[in-house]
Amino acid sequence: MLSPQKKSEINLSCPIAKRHTLVATLSTVLMLTATSAIAQGWDLQTQLELGAVITAGNTEDENVRFKGQFDAAREQWSYLASIDGFRSSKQDVLAAQRLYTVGSATYNFDPDNFVVSRVAHDDDRFSGYDSQTDFSVSYGQELLRDSDDMTLRYTAGAGVRNSKESGPAGTSFSEAILRLSTDYQWQLSENARFIQALSIDAGEETSIARSETAVESDIMENLSMKFAIKLKHQTEVPLTRKKTDSEFAATVLLRF
Repeated sequence: MLSPQKKSEINLSCPIAKRHTLVATLSTVLMLTATSAIAQGWDLQTQLELGAVITAGNTEDENVRFKGQFDAAREQWSYLASIDGFRSSKQDVLAAQRLYTVGSATYNFDPDNFVVSRVAHDDDRFSGYDSQTDFSVSYGQELLRDSDDMTLRYTAGAGVRNSKESGPAGTSFSEAILRLSTDYQWQLSENARFIQALSIDAGEETSIARSETAVESDIMENLSMKFAIKLKHQTEVPLTRKKTDSEFAATVLLRF
């Protein structure tokens, strides 16, 4: 059984300015990387996503959600790097803190078939784990190629995951996993899109399923509003922890 979080571990030590600096730094790094890659003939796309609710006075709450994603493609290769974070505090006490990073490299045999290697690191302070890291290699296909307003892709593969439990008595364990994922997009109109992403990493010790359902609406050419519901379900979790986490977010999405 995991020991509960100590008060000394959940006091906020980082002011709002530092969190804003983190987002600004991420933006700067992505922009500099993009500028360098453009000069070398890469096809690039960068996305920055930010949502925040901060109250002061009788109630002092801070909720900040951010995501940065960088895509690069050249000839038959494409690469992705993303960082997805959420932080919430109430009366200067940390209530939630998650950081999920993903990197992948894809080799496209043709427009419909590809193979992707992927590494992901999940750091969720209140999940009962210090961290969970997985690596996988999958085969994938692009479907609905003849559709004018829909796209669908799937991947299926295998890999390994390492999990490290929280607390002084926490243990680490590794296990083989089978990974399945789908990504569906529907262009509802000229300025609106529906997105549904599903994945499951199934292991002998524990399995993790993730879902994101979102609607994006363009405000300007490179600026959109995004409304999303995210779910994460883990079949086996440490004692006192819940198996399912859910998140609803309204964010501003910038592409360049």
